[in-house]
Amino acid sequence: MRTTPLPGIGVQYDLTTREHRNLSVIAHRDGTRTVSLYRADDPDACAESLHLTGAETASLIDALMPAHHSPNLLHTTDLGLVAERVELSAHSHWNGRVLGETRMRTETGVSVVAVLRRAEARPSPAPDFRLAGGDTLILIGTREGVDAAATILDRE
Repeated sequence: MRTTPLPGIGVQYDLTTREHRNLSVIAHRDGTRTVSLYRADDPDACAESLHLTGAETASLIDALMPAHHSPNLLHTTDLGLVAERVELSAHSHWNGRVLGETRMRTETGVSVVAVLRRAEARPSPAPDFRLAGGDTLILIGTREGVDAAATILDRE
């Protein structure tokens, strides 16, 4: 699986199956997904594309992974919350600044629950945590809050 940030849009996930079929999923910031299947004879030509709502995406996940249900697992969508990854650009205004300077929680109500940097995760970063270009922030909040937080983080 290859992951590609799409600034202002979301994240694209590309997968080549063991049968050498190419599939991509674009996780849009608004919670929708675009699933595309590419032609077997031309992996650059899209054969079919589906745009799924958040509810349709959740149903598809249930169909693909019915065992993911656990009484200890928090299903944020049932609570009106979303969890999303947002990558910090190397050119971001926040590169080298501390998390608290973003005022993200105050302005949007969104929590940064972890920061992924290289091969490690830093859970529950404090306000004095220094951000770096290439960091991926794991955000949780309302859809509107996460969109607003992503806008703050996209500032250059």
